[in-house]
Amino acid sequence: MNYISRKYLSRRTLLRGMGVSLSLPLLDSMVPAQTPLAKTAANAKSRLSCIYVPHGATMYKWTPEAEGEGFQFTEILSPLEKFRDRINVISNLAHPLAGGVGSDAGADHARSAAVFLSGSNPEKQSVHLGTTVDQVAAQHIGQDTPLPSLELSIEDVAQSCGSGYACAYSNTISWKTASIPLPMENNPQVVFEKLFGDGSTNEDRLARKQESRSLLDSVMSQIASLQKELPPGDRTRLNEYLDDVREIERRIQSAERQSQANLQLPEAPVGVPESFDEHFKIMFDLQVLAFKAEITRVATMMYARDTSGAVYPSSGVRDGFHVASHHSNVRASMDKFALINKYHVQMFAYFLEKLRATPDGDGTLLDHSMVLYGSGMSNGNQHDHDPLPVLVVGAASGQLKGGRHLKFAPHTPMSNLLLAMLDKLGVHQTSFGDSNARLEI
Repeated sequence: MNYISRKYLSRRTLLRGMGVSLSLPLLDSMVPAQTPLAKTAANAKSRLSCIYVPHGATMYKWTPEAEGEGFQFTEILSPLEKFRDRINVISNLAHPLAGGVGSDAGADHARSAAVFLSGSNPEKQSVHLGTTVDQVAAQHIGQDTPLPSLELSIEDVAQSCGSGYACAYSNTISWKTASIPLPMENNPQVVFEKLFGDGSTNEDRLARKQESRSLLDSVMSQIASLQKELPPGDRTRLNEYLDDVREIERRIQSAERQSQANLQLPEAPVGVPESFDEHFKIMFDLQVLAFKAEITRVATMMYARDTSGAVYPSSGVRDGFHVASHHSNVRASMDKFALINKYHVQMFAYFLEKLRATPDGDGTLLDHSMVLYGSGMSNGNQHDHDPLPVLVVGAASGQLKGGRHLKFAPHTPMSNLLLAMLDKLGVHQTSFGDSNARLEI
């Protein structure tokens, strides 16, 4: 009887304080009594996440031998085995427009990131590409959320990109229109404020920081009032969400204090063991929170920029990322590069675990997400773009199967996959980028 007579809480309920606008996760109280789930705010709405990793992969340690179901996970992909039922390894895709030919020879690094989600030709001596797949999706599934899309990166912007191409092509994988590249943010504090600040004034946010107040402190009175009206299950779910927000805020503040404390010290070695791991995890945690509270349903993330010299000691390799990709096709060096590939996949597995552990309506965020992970290059030493290392993960609210190695005809345009992904999100188009068909996935 309490369920039937309960008070209905809007899915778009916000808690507001000084410089704070806190969205809430999906609660049972947001589902009107005796209303079918499919007709409520609890009906599964798919999220899209696209993750770009430059420099390709050691393909013989990436690609499974067997096709279809029951394939064996390779060394690089082994961290994903526990997600088998949600994994699709996609083989034989190509991005021919990422390659530089003629006067553009050697410009592959300047073009790869730009082409990854667009399937379009980057124009030299200009800033003109094509709307990327994430932004096409945002136009359809992101217009009723506070942020239509979220753009993240691990590295800062590149200042010199070479080959006569504007740095816009290297600094982002997300283009709102053919002439509007979207900046990607690598500072967790800025992302946190973007997600949970109300955008009123910088003074409000600065005052809260100077008082060493948590973002949640500004809305505690509203939280206490709301909790009195919630049933026990919703109170637990809300408390877990608030704990997640506060923990991420604590980690960001700790990193900020550490950074300030080190200002007078000599420059730290590139790739301090904990730094990249923590940076990856905080950015993934922020993305999960944004999906959980439906602050956005569309996100992109760049692991690194092309020609990145980042060092990932946790991988066991001390060579810079770009240098390691130029392995001269020497087996031992290719095997070493595969360790970096595997480390990146391990970080990706952290994200998938977070999605799988986060309830969302009648399932989890992993059930209601579609995640693209891959590179615009194949063999980084050759600077080729065929076949590409690509994964599509998640169930897309029941639209996508998993547990498969899908091997398509050689040289299949990756844009065919992007077109198919839009279809799974309910965005039906006849073509995308340089597609020539729609893949069956």
